[in-house]
Amino acid sequence: MTVLDLRGTPCPLNFIRTRLALEALAPGRTLQVWLDAGEPDRLVVESLQGSDQVKQLERIPQIDGSVQLKIIRG
Repeated sequence: MTVLDLRGTPCPLNFIRTRLALEALAPGRTLQVWLDAGEPDRLVVESLQGSDQVKQLERIPQIDGSVQLKIIRG
């Protein structure tokens, strides 16, 4: 599993870094991304939904207000 901590990273850099990390993974591998809640979370999730590179996307809100995404590469 590859882990990418993008908390504190502004938009659209968080989306670009998520996309580049996802492209570097082999199909079936998992990318775990940590994001700030709100706009960063919303924009990254919306941009990944429906992508042919994403087999599965799970969004897990955290107690500290951040969001964890578990993305399986398609």
